[in-house]
Amino acid sequence: MNATSSPSYLRRWILAARPRTLPAAVSPVLVGWAVAFHSAPLRWDAALALLGVALLLQVNANLINDVVDFQQGTDTAERLGPLRVTQAGLLTPRQVWMGVVVVFALAGLLGVYLTFVSGWAVVIMGLSAFAGALAYSTGPFPLAKKGLGELAVMLFFGFLAVCGTVFVLAGRVPALAWWGGLAVGALVTNVLVVNNLRDIDTDRKAGRRTLPVRWGYRAGENEYLAMLALAYLTPLALLALGWVNLWGLLPLFSLFRALPLALKIHRVPQGRAFNPLLADTAQLALIYSLLLAAGIALGG
Repeated sequence: MNATSSPSYLRRWILAARPRTLPAAVSPVLVGWAVAFHSAPLRWDAALALLGVALLLQVNANLINDVVDFQQGTDTAERLGPLRVTQAGLLTPRQVWMGVVVVFALAGLLGVYLTFVSGWAVVIMGLSAFAGALAYSTGPFPLAKKGLGELAVMLFFGFLAVCGTVFVLAGRVPALAWWGGLAVGALVTNVLVVNNLRDIDTDRKAGRRTLPVRWGYRAGENEYLAMLALAYLTPLALLALGWVNLWGLLPLFSLFRALPLALKIHRVPQGRAFNPLLADTAQLALIYSLLLAAGIALGG
């Protein structure tokens, strides 16, 4: 890469952070705020600190995934997804690992503040999230290679993120938080599903046993549709249980974005054409979460 085409040093780190994936970190925190709103007076200092921790941990997960996939030979010149800075030679593995340390330290500073607000449970949740980011890509049993990526996303971006936010802000975890984690986790899981469908051939070569690799392309498409159904049935279930009123159906207004994606998943040709669908799926998770949070806040 010549000097005229090479991005600036700051731009390289922005690329490494993968800003388009950050809705996955914001979405569950928003829903957690809304659930906590009904349980205790909302402390905005703690709420914003939690959002900062979530964003930093997401960036850290992206950095770890970037450097580990390069070092393990998963990211090669055949890569179809957005640019990875380590594989592209924009940052060295040592620089990226140093970035992991710095970002974790920043998250830790916010965590210290939250510890004074809510106690040592915050430390346990933060360390669990960081350990999850490592276990996803590396270690003796890397979840991504074993086909357990969806389970990890649902656990960390759904239940832990939503319920953890509510616990820190309210000191308790009502059942509504678990339902919110289920809905948000399903839509964030779909970001990974799109990624796995796009990379089915390169994942197979790299020995990754994702669901599409194990069960075929059609299974990945059906998984995407199943996660959409799970998310959009959740508000109806909450209304039927009496835990929300009609305001709780606000997420259904995001169907205008979801239905085209449900059709598109069957029509997109394999390869780089999946990259716009990846961004659209992440945006859907954020729009849905904003509406779910509003519905819970107004009618939970």
